Formats: sequence, structure tokens, C-alpha cells
Amino acid sequence: MSGWRELVAGLASDGTLTAEWAPVFEALPRSGFLPDVIWRHHVPTGRVEAVDRAREPQRWRAAAESGDPLVTQWDDGEHQGPEQGRVASSSASAPSVVAAMLADLDVRPGQRVLEVGTGTGWNAGLLARRLGAGAVTTVEVDRHLADTARASLERQGLGAVTVVHGDGFQGHPPRAPYDRLIATCGVRTIPGAWLRQCRPGGRIVAPWGTRFTRTEATVALTVAEDGCSAGGPFTTLVQFMSLRAQRRDLPSYADYVTAESREKADRGTTKLTLGETLAGDWDLSRFALGLLVPDCAVVFDAPRGGRRPVWLCGLGDDRSWACVLFREDDHTGGLPSTVYQYGGRRLWDEVETAYAWWQEQGRPGLGRLGLTVDGRGQHVWVDTPDHVVGFPSAV
Repeated sequence: MSGWRELVAGLASDGTLTAEWAPVFEALPRSGFLPDVIWRHHVPTGRVEAVDRAREPQRWRAAAESGDPLVTQWDDGEHQGPEQGRVASSSASAPSVVAAMLADLDVRPGQRVLEVGTGTGWNAGLLARRLGAGAVTTVEVDRHLADTARASLERQGLGAVTVVHGDGFQGHPPRAPYDRLIATCGVRTIPGAWLRQCRPGGRIVAPWGTRFTRTEATVALTVAEDGCSAGGPFTTLVQFMSLRAQRRDLPSYADYVTAESREKADRGTTKLTLGETLAGDWDLSRFALGLLVPDCAVVFDAPRGGRRPVWLCGLGDDRSWACVLFREDDHTGGLPSTVYQYGGRRLWDEVETAYAWWQEQGRPGLGRLGLTVDGRGQHVWVDTPDHVVGFPSAV
């Protein structure tokens, strides 16, 4: 059995790939959509390594047929060479994530789909194999990526897919309405254009998150009969490259921590640990706290002297900050960590309040947490749409 067939068989056996999608994945390996140089991202360690097909064809094939996400572009195409760039700007997602999102999309024969974020074109190709190439429209903001994906689709006999070079934030009105819309880039707000271009009863699947950390969750929204609102549950923790119109820039230390603010900062302690609150990219607590502490970004500093400094920075015009010197030798909360806070907001106090509320609610997770989007903004809820928590934000 080839590496790709073995991978597909594994995804099918554990239920990630549905019976409808398994033969589509097997017939259309992602290797047919990848560039000659890719960067394999080993998720458990965070290590990224370049693989060149011309120099190491066997390693390239192994990476292409692996379950790992693959970076295919750095720095919006400005980066050249095999070294890791500054910001990954396009990728081929892990096959398990692609399968899970397509399962959430719940496509049916005869439906029309808009994809936002063409990337390599593989996801659009899978949809085209399932629904017919003429039923798929995909939008890519990067002209080079759009042209490359179009060529790859044509090589696979799927040239009837409509590949558009444009801003996916605006959708693609000329081919609307769509029965399904899927975004393969992370968003902080669901654009109103997406709702308007979907039929009532249609579904929108997108990676959604706050500016708190990079940890996001896929949301599966059903468009209401009024065509102006949508709602649905969060389903899977993910991390995606952001829609370029909504990228998250990390705050600058110098813009927040001045000599005056360091002198005036309040000092306190906390018994919450890094592991309980903010530690892992795939920890639900990170995502949940981001829903409850608005307009705040977390920045992780390098360990020093047995402490791991973690900064919280207020966004917008607010320059409030907090720094928690987490003890690296304490995993139980028995030993207090030092906290410094400055500004109109006490950001760590907000985190502690949010954490306590989350605990009181039984640590609600994906499936219990959901999102409603309407004319008043975005509203996160627990269990039912009328149990709104967190904060509203503009569409």
C-alpha cells in the first residue's frame, strides 16, 4: 500500500474521513498540487524543515504523503531560498483537518460551493471531484498562487473550476448564491458578504478565533431563513494562516512597557499555572479565555531564571499590560507566580475572572460553545444561542 493510500485508510478507519469522501481523497493525492520546495511542519515539536523535490525526491514524497501540514509560501511570496521565512503565508493543511472541515461542510450533489483561500488548489480539487468542477468557485488573494492552483487543477482534469484572483473577504458575487461556503484561512469576523451570498439554509465553515492567541476553532454556521444571520457550533481546534484583511500583528514591547509604566505597575500574585490557562497551542482553555477577554493579545517570552514571562497587551488605543512570571517548577498551582499589571484594565484579573466562570460552567468545550452572526455583530454562546457569553464584535 502506498503512503498516501495508507494515510487515507487510517483517516477512514478512525472516522475522520466519511464514506463519501474517502474515495475522493484516495483518487486525488495532495502531492499533485504541491510546489517543488515545501516546508514540513512537525506539529508536536513545532519544527519546520525544507524539502526540495529535485534534491530529495523520496523525502519530498514522504512529506507530501504524510499527515503533517506543509508550508508552501513565506512572506506573501517575497521570501526565496530554502530557509524558513518570517511569516508563513500559504500552506497545504493537514489531511485530517481538511477531511474534518469537509465533513462539517456537508455538501450534497447539485450544490454550489464558494471556497475562500485557494492556496495550492487541492481543497478545491476535492470539492470538484465530489460535486463536479463547474459547481466550485475558489478565490485567492495572491495572483501567483491563483495562477499556480489553476494550472494544477487543469492538470488534474478539473479546469472547469472557477479560480478567481481577488479578496475573499468580499466573497464572489457574480456566481452567487452558493449553497456552501468554506474558508481555508483564519478569520476573526465573519464577513457580511458571505452571509449575503449564501442561500437560506446554506452552510458556512471557517476557522474562527480572537486576537488573544493563534488558537482557533472551526465553526459550522447555518444561514437563517432571513439570509442576514447565521449560527452554529465550534467543532475542531485548528490554527490557520489569517485572511490577509484580518491578520494579527503582535504588539511591540516598546509601545507598551515604558520606564514610567514599569515603575507604576501594580505587583501581585496568582496561583493559576501556565498549564491551566495559556500553555498549549491545542489547549481548549486558550480558546475559551480568548472568548471572554476581549481586545487583548498574549505574547510569550523566553524562559529565564526558572520563570516563563507571559505578557498580555490591551489592543486598540488601550496600552494596558500585564506580565505573569509563571514558575516553571510548579504545575499544581501550589506556589504563587508574580504578576505585574498596568493601565486602565487589569488584564490578568480579567483572565482570572474568565477562568473562574469557565470552571463554574463545567469547562464548556467545542460542541457546547457556538457562534451567532447577525446585524448586531458576533455573539458567542454556551449550549444554546440564547445563553450569550463573552463580548459582541462587529461583522
